[in-house]
Amino acid sequence: VLHSTVMFKENNTTQDPFYFILTGIPGFEAFHIWISIPFCCFYTISIMGNTIILAVIRTEPSLHQPMYLFLSMLTLTDLGLTLTTLPTVMPLLWFNIQKVTFEACFAQFFFLHGFSSIESSVLLAMSFDCYVAICRPLHYASILTSKVIGSIGVAIICRCILAVLPPLFLLKRLPFCHSHLLSHSYCLHQDMIRLVSADIRVNSWYGFALGLIIAVLDPLLIVLSYALILRSILGTATWAERLRALNNCLSHFLAVLVLYVPMVSLSMTHRFAKHAAPLVHVVIANIYVLAPPVMNPIIYSVKTKQIRQGIFHLLFQRKLH
Repeated sequence: VLHSTVMFKENNTTQDPFYFILTGIPGFEAFHIWISIPFCCFYTISIMGNTIILAVIRTEPSLHQPMYLFLSMLTLTDLGLTLTTLPTVMPLLWFNIQKVTFEACFAQFFFLHGFSSIESSVLLAMSFDCYVAICRPLHYASILTSKVIGSIGVAIICRCILAVLPPLFLLKRLPFCHSHLLSHSYCLHQDMIRLVSADIRVNSWYGFALGLIIAVLDPLLIVLSYALILRSILGTATWAERLRALNNCLSHFLAVLVLYVPMVSLSMTHRFAKHAAPLVHVVIANIYVLAPPVMNPIIYSVKTKQIRQGIFHLLFQRKLH
C-alpha cells in the first residue's frame, strides 16, 4: 500500500491528473509558429465569411425564405464549430499552451461533436428543401412554413443533445490512464476514449451506432432526395430547366461532400488505421474540423447569385450612401 501511495504521488508530480495534454503537428513542433499562419488565415476566412453571409440574410428581405433560413442555420453551425476549436488550436501553435482542464476538454468535446451533428442534420433538412422546391414547387410555401422550419430547428437541436450527451457522460464516468496525452490540438471522442483504463465496449458500440446514424443514414437520405429530384427533372423538364435545377442544388451537393468525406475518412482511420503515422490522423482531423466552416461560405458566395448580390450590396452600396 505504501509503495502504491509513493508511486501515485510520483505520478502526480510528473503528470497533473486534472489536465489533458494537447498535441500540435507531430514532427513539426519547431515550425508551429509558421504553421499558425495558414491556420490563422483559415479561421479568419471562416469567421468573416460566415458572419458576412449571416448579415446578408438578415438585412436582405428577399432572402427571408426557407432555403436561406436553412443556410443561416448552416452558417451559425460553422461559426460555432470554428469558435469551438480556435481557443485550443491557436494558443498551442502560438504559445505552446498544451494543457487543458478536464472540464474544458469535455465542454469542447460536447460542442465539437454537437456542431458536427447539427451540420449533418441541417444538410439533411436542406436536401428536403431542395426536393420540395423542385418536385413540389406549387406546394413549397404551404409545406415549408415558418412554423415547420422552426419545428425542424428544434428537432435538430434535440437530436444533437440526444446524440452527444450520452457518450459524454459514459466517457466522463470512466477512469483515465496516468498518460493524458491526446494526439490532436482539440478534444475528440475517438482520441479521448483510447486513454481510458477500463472496459469501453459500451462507449465503442454507442459511438459506432452514432457514426452509422450521422455518417451513413443522413447521407443515404440525402442521396435518396437527390435520386427523387433527378427522376423528377429528367421526366418532365426541358434541358434548360434541368440545368437550372441541378445548378440550384450544386452548392448543397458540394457542402455535403465537404462535410462527409473528411468525417468518414476520420472515422475510418481511427477504427481501421490505428497504426498509421500520427501525422496522417492529425491532417485528416484538421481537414474534418476546418473544411466545412472555411469552404461553405466560399461555395455559397460563388455559386448562389442572391448571396453574391447581397454581399455586394452590403459591402459596397452602403459605403456609397
